[in-house]
Amino acid sequence: MEPDGTTESQTGSTRRKHDFGDSALGMVCTRSFPAIVGTADMMLKSAGVTLVGYEKIGSGYCTAVVRGRIADVRIAVDVGVKTAEKFNQFISQTIIARPSLNLEAVLPIGSRLAQFVSDQGYSRLSNLAIGLLETRGYPAMVGAADAMLKAGDVQLAACETIGDGLCTAIIRGRVSDVAIAIEAGMHEAERIGELHAVMVIPRPLDDLEETLPVASCWIERPTPLALPIDLKEPIKELALQDTAEVSVETTQQAELEPLVIPEQRELELEPNEERRED
Repeated sequence: MEPDGTTESQTGSTRRKHDFGDSALGMVCTRSFPAIVGTADMMLKSAGVTLVGYEKIGSGYCTAVVRGRIADVRIAVDVGVKTAEKFNQFISQTIIARPSLNLEAVLPIGSRLAQFVSDQGYSRLSNLAIGLLETRGYPAMVGAADAMLKAGDVQLAACETIGDGLCTAIIRGRVSDVAIAIEAGMHEAERIGELHAVMVIPRPLDDLEETLPVASCWIERPTPLALPIDLKEPIKELALQDTAEVSVETTQQAELEPLVIPEQRELELEPNEERRED
């Protein structure tokens, strides 16, 4: 049990909070996926809050949802607003000290969204720098992704669409490779169509890792270990083996035992027979 009344559950090598109790709720909305990821990263690094996930409602609107103690949530939201304003993508923000239980049960602002995020599995691209490049139009995003993959030692982790024609390519790799790849992708996106936003995050936190979209080819899910062992068969074999050994030993003992011959005794003649001989 945490100080703020939340409990934790183990998923892979990371710990996700699924029951937020009476913890406060904070939300910051932007109109760009790279902008909301960068905003969430700064919110996590500024205060002791948990990033529950993102809510995307279309037309490019994305909201980062955080939970924690009221003081931490206030600090995180304030930093998030300033970060979003630097990107010129800030839309709105709100803080609720104690969300209603009915609100928790219906809206994806707590346990429901956190459970969905934690069920995705473990990504093989974890602990690598993140690069996001957003375009308006799918061809520009595909062309930029191809240019980024050819420019540096990076991997395309996923792509994200949030409406209003906005598409984001997400790459992972070392910081230097990601920076070079993003620069190459920017030139290609501007050549093909419209470049909307870019973002590079050198060291993402665990909460940010778990909320980012990842293609299924990079997901590792633990499989149960199957041991098709029938314990009855070895017992039978051992029993048969012991019986065979006993029979062999009995046979050998029978073969080695000497043959006992009964002693020959002289027959005693009756008195009448002795008289006849005389």
